[in-house]
Amino acid sequence: MSSLREEELINILPKDGPTVEEVKKYLKKYNDEFIVIKCGGSVLVDPKLFKIFIEDVVVLNKLGFNPIIVHGGGKRINNRLSELSIKSNFIKGLRVTDKNTINIVEDVLINFNKEIVAALKNQSCESRRITSKEYNIITVKPESKELGFVGTPTHIKVNVLKEIIKANEVPVIAPLGLNENNQTFNINADTVAGAIAKELKARRLMIISDVEGVLDKEEKLIPEINSKKAKELIDQEVISGGMIPKINNCLDVASNGVKGVVIIDGRKNHSLLFELLSDKGSGTLIRE
Repeated sequence: MSSLREEELINILPKDGPTVEEVKKYLKKYNDEFIVIKCGGSVLVDPKLFKIFIEDVVVLNKLGFNPIIVHGGGKRINNRLSELSIKSNFIKGLRVTDKNTINIVEDVLINFNKEIVAALKNQSCESRRITSKEYNIITVKPESKELGFVGTPTHIKVNVLKEIIKANEVPVIAPLGLNENNQTFNINADTVAGAIAKELKARRLMIISDVEGVLDKEEKLIPEINSKKAKELIDQEVISGGMIPKINNCLDVASNGVKGVVIIDGRKNHSLLFELLSDKGSGTLIRE
């Protein structure tokens, strides 16, 4: 990977992204390392942000990194259920999913998965669909009785993932899994990304969402936190609400073989590249 010449880097990198000089410094750091990218929020519904996200993943692939995408789809699922006049109930941020709802959720996520793969292929980046219907790699057990068809991963077929990556294809993974009876379950996308990052001992888990990162009392971005600092911020209620399970998931991942988890703002231009390939970074890095 570090054998890329300067003129090749100039051709690969976006003009408004990190500089060639900065990128050179970071190429070796991520050589042959797995980068799991969980994408959600506005990036998946705003065409402009989606286009930049796809371009950034293509850049990482061309630089010789091993990006793995796990996508959400909550907003699209909400829209589809609303169209069908089906009301959603949530328990601790997880959608209660009955027999009828799981079929709709599965359809929406599989169609969306196809769109992401098509967008990558459109930029000459080979990728592979991983859903409950094709190349399923996630075995699940039910999260709880109340939630219905919502699952927790119990096994990830890492060998299948590694084969896809070896073929220089970007895996695009829908947050769906099957139980031992081949019943489809919906899974929280952060949970899926965390489980995959842990199994691969990934260098980074990047969580792209609609928040800058972790903010302090003055609403300023905290560039880096560890488990001790995170617990203090939760106790002080600086981290609160839906951010608590997100941070706890990040800490669990960071303490299980993943060198760092980063929450970054997908609304910022090339935030993925700036985090991985520049001195200033982007968002909040969470380590053990």
